[in-house]
Amino acid sequence: METKQNDNYFSIPNLFTLGNLLCGCLAIVYAFEGFLYVSSFLVIIASFFDFLDGFVARALKQSSAIGQQLDSLADMVTFGVVPSVIVYQLLSQAFYTGDGLVFGMNAGMFPKLGFLIALFSALRLAKFNIDTRQTKGFLGLPTPANAIFWIGLPLIEHYETIEMAKPLANFLLQPETIVSVTLLFSFLLISEVKMFSLKVTSFSLKDNALVYSFLAICLVLLISLSFLALPIIIALYIILSIINSTFLRKTQ
Repeated sequence: METKQNDNYFSIPNLFTLGNLLCGCLAIVYAFEGFLYVSSFLVIIASFFDFLDGFVARALKQSSAIGQQLDSLADMVTFGVVPSVIVYQLLSQAFYTGDGLVFGMNAGMFPKLGFLIALFSALRLAKFNIDTRQTKGFLGLPTPANAIFWIGLPLIEHYETIEMAKPLANFLLQPETIVSVTLLFSFLLISEVKMFSLKVTSFSLKDNALVYSFLAICLVLLISLSFLALPIIIALYIILSIINSTFLRKTQ
């Protein structure tokens, strides 16, 4: 006979998770209304909720099966669907305001490619839920990391970029770049590429040298480049993960 789960739907960790989901829902609304930078800020807020739900659950010892499932469902909306809509809108804008060509071809079909992110994010989250190998690190690009890259683009577009970094900002906003990265990140979401986790189990400098170094670089980039730092940070995260798993550590 099956036993009934006695989980509390509205525990404090679950309320944070629902806050994540609410931000994701609102971000979709603002994205379709054309306010992509507002959507980006909502995803940033949702990221804090996503961090807090796990932190509070561990601190209060309120981890639960329903909390784990709810977290994945919220992440699917906030870090899967929202980036898809943002990419769709960015490519739609490029099509209607540009020459209508991507890679020299008619661009009418390209905006729909943005929804590959939602599809592969769903596969990524389903894989993560049943993959016991991902307790200390990740196999494939985590959905929040993927989302952070994409929310950086509307913020770069909306806010002034420092003069010396404008060529890079313009490159990132080109429809060809957006399409190429969409295809690459869709693959990375379900790949077996080992990615390091930012979670630390101790404050040891030796054990967490990679994480501390990465966070320090992130801080410098954010101070010097503002929102342009977001896609650069994710690109750096992927490169460092590949170097770490290939040359420094053979196992997670």
